[in-house]
Amino acid sequence: MISTPNAAGIVVVAVALAALCYSTNLSPRSLAKFLRQKAALVAGRGLPDFSQLTGFPHPRPVHDFNIACARPRPYRPFRWEYHQNMSLKRLEPDYWLELEGTYRERISQRRQIYALHGKRVIDELPGSEAASKELMEMVIQYLCLRYPQQFEFDEWTSTFRNHILNSTVNISTVHPLVFLLENVPEDFLITQEDPDTGLYTLRAAVSTSAVGWNISQKIGKPLHEIHGPVPDYKEKMAFSMDRYFSKMPCNKPIQRGSWGLEIGEPLYLQTDEVDWSHRQHQNPNLPLSDIYMRVDWQTLRRLPKSRAIVFNFKALFTPVTDFRNEPFIPKLLLKVLLEGKKVILEYKGTWHIEHKVIPALREWAKEQEDNGWVPKDWQERTLNEDPFYPGWEKHYPIPT
Repeated sequence: MISTPNAAGIVVVAVALAALCYSTNLSPRSLAKFLRQKAALVAGRGLPDFSQLTGFPHPRPVHDFNIACARPRPYRPFRWEYHQNMSLKRLEPDYWLELEGTYRERISQRRQIYALHGKRVIDELPGSEAASKELMEMVIQYLCLRYPQQFEFDEWTSTFRNHILNSTVNISTVHPLVFLLENVPEDFLITQEDPDTGLYTLRAAVSTSAVGWNISQKIGKPLHEIHGPVPDYKEKMAFSMDRYFSKMPCNKPIQRGSWGLEIGEPLYLQTDEVDWSHRQHQNPNLPLSDIYMRVDWQTLRRLPKSRAIVFNFKALFTPVTDFRNEPFIPKLLLKVLLEGKKVILEYKGTWHIEHKVIPALREWAKEQEDNGWVPKDWQERTLNEDPFYPGWEKHYPIPT
């Protein structure tokens, strides 16, 4: 949201630009691009124009956004044949930070987790401060542009207003990582190049969505050590990822997803907690309705000034019972669970729910074939709509 004086200024500028467009024969597309650039300066005056600095477009604003009703897009990153790789996709400008209906609940959870776990959730090393500040500024500009009714930044007082939470914060006094914790339901991990080795190491982070690991175990480590437990990483991905990080440009951020199957919706779960023991046995009385797919939808982008690379992700939970009404998903996931590489499935920890999920997927896959949703001769493969499924747009309206 922009204050009244700024709004009046925008009107004046827009009229002047329209006249300029008419007199100079600028195309509507060129004018729209110019207006977006100017809107960014107003929305985050006093902040750098990150679209100009990175060469990556600003997001389009959503004016009728209702956080209470907002739903995330239905990410279903199932692939076949299922090999361990990064499966990178280009990031869409409108979906770097995707807000949805659990916003208030997640922010409350994040604060509670930080109060309990401290440096296991937020930590930083010397030399990362400028990158953290730059990331906070980029996030503020994005939020104000994408969700103009929900967020506002006052350049004169350095005040950020969150109208969803009815909160106000002075960004010149708040720690950037705490700001991210309290305003964005995503985790952010900041990596920087080690001048001695040339490898990117984790230098600062806020992470309340970690399952089986925490920041205190990863801080200061290079990529290959951070990903040590990941099957095939050292053999198949370590070299290419180090090279990718060293060459990654600012104007080509990427996105990808990882998934798992969980009992309930564990946001932050450590191996020394009681609930971790659920993964060690199969409960014959476990209701199918208690099983969820967790997707960590991830993005990776380079900051233009500090040159740090930021990895951020958001945990999204979907009842597996939803798959019954999603064409191709039951049959595709069933294939992965039955024939996927054993070491990868063990890493994901799906065994404790397979005795309930596999029979249900078999039933739903046959039901979809009988209903004509899926051809009976369809051979399992990564869907053309990946990471979604055919017809998803009918059930998940895109905010405008």
